[in-house]
Parts: sequence; structure tokens; C-alpha cells
Amino acid sequence: MENKRPESMERITTRELAEAFIEEQVAAVKAQVGDKKVLLALSGGVDSSVVAALLIKAIGKNLINVHVNHGLLRKGEPEQVIEVFRNQMGATLVYVDATERFLTKLEGVEEPERKRKIIGEEFIRVFEEEARKLPDVDFLAQGTIYPDILESGPVKAHHNVGGLPEDIHFEGLVEPLKFLYKDEVRVVGEALGLPANMVYRQPFPGPGLGVRCTGAITRDRLEMVRESDAILREEFANAGLEGKVWQYFTLVPDYKSVGVKNNVRAFENFVVIRAVNTRDAMTATIEEIPYDLLGKIVNRIITEVPGINRVLYDLTPKPTGTIEWE
Repeated sequence: MENKRPESMERITTRELAEAFIEEQVAAVKAQVGDKKVLLALSGGVDSSVVAALLIKAIGKNLINVHVNHGLLRKGEPEQVIEVFRNQMGATLVYVDATERFLTKLEGVEEPERKRKIIGEEFIRVFEEEARKLPDVDFLAQGTIYPDILESGPVKAHHNVGGLPEDIHFEGLVEPLKFLYKDEVRVVGEALGLPANMVYRQPFPGPGLGVRCTGAITRDRLEMVRESDAILREEFANAGLEGKVWQYFTLVPDYKSVGVKNNVRAFENFVVIRAVNTRDAMTATIEEIPYDLLGKIVNRIITEVPGINRVLYDLTPKPTGTIEWE
């Protein structure tokens, strides 16, 4: 695959340029795949969502989207993927709820890199099983964007899904975003009619909430992370901070502290809030959350999330702290 962005390619900064790009890529996809079927791992992230919307416009039902719910997504994300792509866009969508499978594999695993490896490998196995159920699929679509090519050289087959077995053969790859930067992908996503909160979704690690439930993942702490994160995102949106802060999330370490609830001693978990701004993710500064907003978030978390009696705010920049804790 040619891995150099065409010098004549204009930066996509406006709706008009995005629409011209979409028209060009729709024609290119139709010429490439004809009436054959294309398979896409649809995570709900920015890149895969924009690829899905573009390919739906190009080939409709001949795009088969596979959305794997590993139980580590944020609150409401699987439901949004189903609503947007299956219900609103009429896409062919295979939804796989593999929550039990993933959580069983992760039970008792504390080491961060081992957790990541299990999640990544299990995702490939689930996707592989679904691919084998679809023998008539000839092409694999990927959300490869230009920074992927710059960082890794020529993109290898199955780059985005982590590598499928050799016995699953595809006629070719469909990568309509391969020469776009992330900001351009977002402009194209808007032009395709995707919801703003999907197009401007903040960075989210591949292992999902698995790296924000530090230590061995337990189902109760995973729910604490999911619910507290939902509260944080809702309050940031209400305060007009959505889109102004690069990344913000909560995590629940595998540690408890003594507190008091309803005049009774409570030995429970705590939530850590992290909110950072960055240009390149190599360094990061801490977002100053207004004190009254911070107080509101804390109050909601300790009253609405069972098992939490304390909330902390991580004030550590990068370096020395990384953005994620694991």
C-alpha cells in the first residue's frame, strides 16, 4: 500500500471539503469492492465509526459491522452504537455481548500488561469467531488513519484488529481514511451526520475501563468506575467543559479506606478523578476544575455510587505521572 499522503491533497477543514472527500471515497470503495461484502470491527471509537458511516453510504447492507462488548466500555456506549448504526442508519450490525467471557478470563489478574494482553487477545478470538461465521465476506475494513502509517510504516493487514489467523483470508483491505489526520476525520464524521459526542469522543484506551479498575478487576469496582465516569462526563457537559478538556475520567484502585455513612463506619473504595490537557499526549497539564463544580461531582459520586466513601483529584502532570494509571 502506498504510505505517503498525496502532496496535492488539500487539508479537510470545511464541510464542503469533507463532502467532496466523501463523494470521492464512496466512488473509490464501490470500484474496489463492487457488490462484495466488507467486514468491519466497529468499536464505537471515532475512526471506526466514521469508516462505518462512510461505507454504509457506499455499499449499504454489504458492510457487516461487528461490535464486541467486552464489558469494559463506558456507560451507554454499546447502546449508542446499536442505536446510531442499526436503528438510525439501517446498517448490518452483529452485536456480541462477550462480557462474561472477558471478565472470567480477567478474574484475579493484577499485572497491568497481562490484563492488556488478555483483553487484546480475547478480542481477536471473538472477532475471529464471528468472521468464520461469515464465509462470503471478501474484504476487511479498518479505521487506519495517517498517523498510524507515520508511526508504524506501511500498515500491515489487520493492523487495527490486532492480527487475525492466517486461515482467514480477505481479498483486500478497505481503508478510506488512511490519509487523514484525526481532526480531518472528525470533520468528515460531522458531514456524514454522526452525533457530536461520537465524533468528538475523547481518547479511550483499547482495554477500556479495564485499566481504570486498577489491580485485579472485580465486577463491583468495574461498576463503580462506570457509574462515577458517567457522572463526571455528565457534569462536565453541563458545565460546558465537554470538548474543552482533552481527557477526563475516573478510576477506582484496588484499595479501601475508612469512612462514615449514616453515622456508621464504612470501609469502602474511593474514586480518583483525572482531567488533563495536552497537545501531543507526550506531556500533559492538569485541568483546573472550578471548586463548586468539583464539589457537586464529589457529592453525586459519594451519594449515587454504592461502595464509594471518598473522592480524590489527581493533580499530577505528565511527567511524572502518565495520563492513565495502568
